[in-house]
Amino acid sequence: MISTTSTIIDFEKAERDAGFLISCFQEMLCCLGEEALAARLPRGGRGIDLGHYPDTERALQAYSIFFQLLNMAEENSAAQNRRTLEAEHGAASLEGLWGRTLLPVQQQGLSEEEARIVLSRVQVHPVLTAHPTEAKRKTVLELHRNIYLLLVKRENQMWTPAEQLDIRREITSAMETLWRTGEILFQKPSIADERANVAHYLENIFPDAITMMDRRLMKAWEAAGFSARSFKVPDDLPSIRFSSWVGGDRDGHPLVTADVTAETLGDMRLKSVGLIDAALRNLGSKLSLSDRLQDPGEELIGRMDTLRKKHGKRGMDAVRRNEREPWRQFINLMRVSLPPAIRGSGSGSGSAFRYHSARELLGDLAILTRSLEEIGAENIARELVFPLSRTVQSFGFHLASLDIRQNSRIHDLALTALIRAAGNGEQDETPYIDMSEEKKRELLDRELRSPRPFTRPDMQAGPEAESVLGCFRVLSGHIRSFGTEGIGSLIVSMTRSVSDLLSVYLFARETGLMTSIKGKSACIVPVVPLFETIGDLEKSPGILDAFLSHPVTESSLEYQRRRDGAKRRVMEVMIGYSDSNKDGGLLTSAWALYRAEEAMLEVGRRHNTCIRFFHGRGGSISRGAGPTHRFIRAQPYGACNGGMRFTEQGETIAQKYANRISAVYNLELFMAGVAGSLIRESRHEKAAHHLEPVMDRLSSASYSAYRTLIETEGFVTFFRQAAPVDIIEANRIGSRPSRRTGGDSLDDLRAIPWVFSWNQARFSLSGWYGVGSALEALNESDPEAFEDIRIRSHQWPPLRYIISNADTGLAAADLSVMRLYAGLVTEAGLRDKIMGMIEDEYRKTKRFIDILYSKPLATQRLNVNRFIELRREGLGLLHRWQVQRIAEWRKLLDDGRKEEADAMLPELFLTVNAISGGLRTTG
Repeated sequence: MISTTSTIIDFEKAERDAGFLISCFQEMLCCLGEEALAARLPRGGRGIDLGHYPDTERALQAYSIFFQLLNMAEENSAAQNRRTLEAEHGAASLEGLWGRTLLPVQQQGLSEEEARIVLSRVQVHPVLTAHPTEAKRKTVLELHRNIYLLLVKRENQMWTPAEQLDIRREITSAMETLWRTGEILFQKPSIADERANVAHYLENIFPDAITMMDRRLMKAWEAAGFSARSFKVPDDLPSIRFSSWVGGDRDGHPLVTADVTAETLGDMRLKSVGLIDAALRNLGSKLSLSDRLQDPGEELIGRMDTLRKKHGKRGMDAVRRNEREPWRQFINLMRVSLPPAIRGSGSGSGSAFRYHSARELLGDLAILTRSLEEIGAENIARELVFPLSRTVQSFGFHLASLDIRQNSRIHDLALTALIRAAGNGEQDETPYIDMSEEKKRELLDRELRSPRPFTRPDMQAGPEAESVLGCFRVLSGHIRSFGTEGIGSLIVSMTRSVSDLLSVYLFARETGLMTSIKGKSACIVPVVPLFETIGDLEKSPGILDAFLSHPVTESSLEYQRRRDGAKRRVMEVMIGYSDSNKDGGLLTSAWALYRAEEAMLEVGRRHNTCIRFFHGRGGSISRGAGPTHRFIRAQPYGACNGGMRFTEQGETIAQKYANRISAVYNLELFMAGVAGSLIRESRHEKAAHHLEPVMDRLSSASYSAYRTLIETEGFVTFFRQAAPVDIIEANRIGSRPSRRTGGDSLDDLRAIPWVFSWNQARFSLSGWYGVGSALEALNESDPEAFEDIRIRSHQWPPLRYIISNADTGLAAADLSVMRLYAGLVTEAGLRDKIMGMIEDEYRKTKRFIDILYSKPLATQRLNVNRFIELRREGLGLLHRWQVQRIAEWRKLLDDGRKEEADAMLPELFLTVNAISGGLRTTG
């Protein structure tokens, strides 16, 4: 609910900005004859009586826009406040950013070279996904972005009063367009729509954001007493690369076919080559140096001659342009050397040479840089060429690598069908999917020792097998044409045994994704486990140990290390926050993840392999969100050594990266956070914290309380009636279904609609439930340990992060609103029983967090409470209206009047949008 920037919002400025935007909105409404609506917005007005207002949908839209304007004002306030703080107090005044991270480096005893080496080890990999948590249309998001940018434009003090008036008219005009644009989706977005949305950020936001972030790093580096000349090549700086799941995530998504994956890989490559070509063209327009005034040097002239000969006529044409300007001529040759974006496309003029990998282009950019440095033009090289080199380093010829994710059960079904089709077993033999783990291992080990495939070109193995094999064949074909840069990992969701991972090697063998190193089979693409539930996290160290011990994994990791030119073998492991939270609640999920990471890091050390954790975080506290710098500090010792991958899902992409200032801030939090972790660990040995056993006890008690609630008879009925999950499932906010298999159990329901539903009804259950019972049990059984927890709740990062997140989750909950939604439960006895448990835990959690903070929550988090108070009136009206209309909608369905019920859905979807805007989160 609360944005990570809320602690640095200047609420007085936010109030002024909000007043300005809302006055523009009211002015627009009045011009359109909506004076009554303008006068009753929930900010000093009387509020809208939704039950008697003649046009309910318009009133709901007004509320939705009102909350979005409030959010924009607060976002701009936070951004401007950060700039003011930096200007007045220096970059080190802001927690979690480069200035604060690098300032104490020399005090910690690191030399300039040691610090530079540490920074070069920083690897951050954001992964953009299209989970159905974005409730707003892409068109509406674009309009919001336009209004926000106009609000930022208004900050410039150069505008005259007349020009300020023009900006106001632009804002009002954009608001009118927004008002006349429908807010809800009448059909689910296609995968192509989601891919275009992701590509927007990759093409238009992140390249400039990286350049801005690098400049901030250089300034902080110099402020720490070092020279910016320490960074000579892009590899000296922290690495940032992007990935995507759109078009590759097939877990429970039947629309992600092999054709969609192929289309996605081609589209991303096309956009990437276009991005780099445009950047080279821009560089060429600025690099107008003449050889009449300086000598370009033998290296550049020699490379130009080589490229010119390789390209024949096209090479001659490239150097005929820009006569006596060899640096421009060299850029012309680089542009004609860019690879084809589409498989099989030729140059069109007989030229056979093209860059095969982005590394080759980086090599030529390095030659260009050295030539400029040799003539004393270091500043030009640093300001013009270095940013382009970073763009090539980060985006390559693929824009973002595409991960492929599939559920382990689908792999089991596919392999069962494959074995049956190949005739590799007797008729009465147990099917693979029903085998014990021991039998599966025997079969897999036997098959992996053999190079022969199961299938023949004319063989049909059934839909599950063909789906898996078809996807892998697309990857194989792409790699043959373009190399591996555009391919991420093969992620196995719901990994529950080592056979779930080894089976992927068989599919790779069938489709040309296996190679050989020193006579041993190796998989070209990394196979990555995804541990999601509490039980799977507990088993993860044993599964990882067995996987790393397997000879195919050993040879695969070594092959991948050599191919990538890495110094260390790296094993990626994905850990899930959403399902573990849904499974065990906030405290148990967070601590189970911490313990699993610790144990897997130890497994990696035994196998001389660096573990890179891939954090599957969502946009809410219940799904792993929280202040980025605190999240990274709360990681176990060594957890950042292999770099950090993390998902950015649904609405969080727009919230964090819609404009460059916010994008720079949020990326810098990750980059500086990982750097800070590596810097601290370079000077401190690993040591167990004495509170870890106490946390084990808290986790166990919290799990027991949480499971008691969700396993109480009738709980699922309570959930389905008290929370608007049926409306959310009917909403068209993502291309992927809300259920994995279409079943009606709680286990089958994805974590996203689970959290989304509880948030809409203001229970925020998975963000705090169980914490109070755990703290109470510890206080009663071991008062000394509880007192130790109380004293250190702000000192030990893992504990601080958990308690702080529980505090935020509790702040998002509202007892009076909970009771309102609980009134939808038809059976009074069930309603009273479950609500009694929830209210008891709510009071218990509030009481004990008050004790840990030594003051009431109302005074502990003034900004959080101010955030809530500004929205309380409007949200209250919306909650009451939503509950009333849900009851009417369900009654129509019960009476068999489906057509009338369906007619209500647009209005109900608008309530979901409006409440999500007010809470600033869905799930």
